Amino acid sequence: MDRRKFIKDLGIASASTLLISSSSACAQNTGVEKQLEPFRAQKLAAENNASFTVNRQMTDEVIAATYNNYYEFTNRKSTVWKKTDKFRTRPWEVEISGLVENPMTLDVDDLIKQMPIEERIYRLRCVEAWAMVVPWIGFPMKALLEKVQPKAEAQYVRMLTFLDADMAPEQQNVRMPWPYFEGLTLAEAMNDLTLLAVGIYGHILPPQHGAPIRLIVPWKYGFKSIKSVVSIELTDQKPRTFWNTLAPREYGFEANVNPNVPHPRWSQASERMIGTGKRHPTMIYNGYGSSVAHLY
Repeated sequence: MDRRKFIKDLGIASASTLLISSSSACAQNTGVEKQLEPFRAQKLAAENNASFTVNRQMTDEVIAATYNNYYEFTNRKSTVWKKTDKFRTRPWEVEISGLVENPMTLDVDDLIKQMPIEERIYRLRCVEAWAMVVPWIGFPMKALLEKVQPKAEAQYVRMLTFLDADMAPEQQNVRMPWPYFEGLTLAEAMNDLTLLAVGIYGHILPPQHGAPIRLIVPWKYGFKSIKSVVSIELTDQKPRTFWNTLAPREYGFEANVNPNVPHPRWSQASERMIGTGKRHPTMIYNGYGSSVAHLY
């Protein structure tokens, strides 16, 4: 009970209270359109990979831009985009270190030039039981890891986001173990589905989506897809993760989408599509089982 009260005090409510109405999001359209203008102007040339598509309606870009979890800025999804005006994503470096033959630190734009950029349409499923369909632009994490050459003893990948309370004021909250940190097994990181995204809807990422580079693991709950990555470290030790550290009973390391395993405070049997309100049965591994079930 103490842990549940602690999580509640941090502003994490039940799934029903975390969902806002579509009409409420649409009321913000004018402001969001203006906020998106400079990012839409920075197009990313990327061909769509038809191997990664979804038989569902695409989430409208404005709705996707006004429904975001980014606790570094605020715990209110509908206002994250309003809180990122001080967030600077250029220049930005990503360090790849640990158990690799070729450790390196790369400017994110140089990294983009070196990687096989493509567009992939993925389902995004949150642990809070809402979902989107999003056209990400990025490159397989596998391509970057092959570039640095993991050593034989490497088993896990630990990732870290930025730490700057001047840009992200909620990082002043000492009850949260900032900066955000996440982890995958090396096999998960090398899976063809695992994407490092640098764009969305045909252009570079806006801040609320995790600019300038974020992880996408579409068969897992969204909190595994760490935003604004600054460090990727290969290790032989299973890394701690942010939400598992805060509430281990509620947020596991694997965090694979599974309709048969309810969250302690709500069901995971179905999901609500943001923008349309349609409800669908939750699919095991978010529908990507043919690509990842062998990992487990």
